[in-house]
Amino acid sequence: MTVLIETQEQLQSYLDPIKSEHYLGIDTEFRRIDTYYPKLCLVQISTTKSVECIDVLSISDLGPLFQKLYKEETVWIAHSARQDIEALYLLSGQLPKNLFDTQIAASLLNLPLQVSYQALTEKFEGILLEKAHARFDWTRRPLPDEVVEYALNDVRYLLPIYEKLLFKINNANKLDWLNEETSVLLDPTLYDIPIEKVFQKIKGISRLNSKYHALAFQICAWREDSAKRKNKPRKWIMSDENLLDYACNKLAFSSKREKILNNFIDSNNIALKSKIPINNHKPLNNSEKNTKNQLQERINNIATAYNLPPELMITSKSLTKYIRGDSNVSLCRGWRAKLFSKEN
Repeated sequence: MTVLIETQEQLQSYLDPIKSEHYLGIDTEFRRIDTYYPKLCLVQISTTKSVECIDVLSISDLGPLFQKLYKEETVWIAHSARQDIEALYLLSGQLPKNLFDTQIAASLLNLPLQVSYQALTEKFEGILLEKAHARFDWTRRPLPDEVVEYALNDVRYLLPIYEKLLFKINNANKLDWLNEETSVLLDPTLYDIPIEKVFQKIKGISRLNSKYHALAFQICAWREDSAKRKNKPRKWIMSDENLLDYACNKLAFSSKREKILNNFIDSNNIALKSKIPINNHKPLNNSEKNTKNQLQERINNIATAYNLPPELMITSKSLTKYIRGDSNVSLCRGWRAKLFSKEN
């Protein structure tokens, strides 16, 4: 029978023997179907000594766990770590001090950008894992043994995969690149997104006439605040399509809702402070197409020379932004910019 850590005593009994273990394989299971914030349900941890599963919903004081996870010397080994970091950050208010993301590392070695953990276990460990419980409701209790075992498999092979990837990354002299990539995941603004960034991600916002942007921004801020307070997905509060329709007066608020919105705007001093670029969605003209094709060929050559997927250097969408003068794309920063200028 698979043992699940469900009590304070079990948690402490687990943590005591791994005090000297600094490299932790980490994964989480959470539910985020009907909420704004992810509801953390399980934390799985692998060390050189053990593989365990902690039932977060059953333990009242997670302080001892957080103390271990966020020590200066603790290194998180995780695959596609962003959502795991976020789910734990919302409970702990802390971010890992050190991170090795196996998906990012694999991409720097010319494996697909979104390579799965299952693909890595098959490639490096010769083990084929099934995703039999990928859509399981992790709030359900009690958890069947086979479901707990499935969760444990998500960390069971992380440390050996890490060792193999680290060896290859070091041999390729790409460790600094990896650290640069993972540092993005250790920035708290990634998990507490400024309303300006939420606004820019509204589907269709760049096509909305600029005279409606100010009101759209205010509605967006109100929607975000409502979603957080009610802990509901923002699109359950109002869809992107309806938000834009309200902003340009295709739809009209009820008097009650308009009063609520106006009170929110007034009390929070909500105002749009920057313009939203709209030209990136226009079709490329012939000159831009030629420029993009030339740049793409150059990027492909760089990617081949350094054994990288070309889209890791810059995506097609970001390349369009770049040729239209946007300097806030990946190609303009860090190791990518050095490679790009070096191979000029």
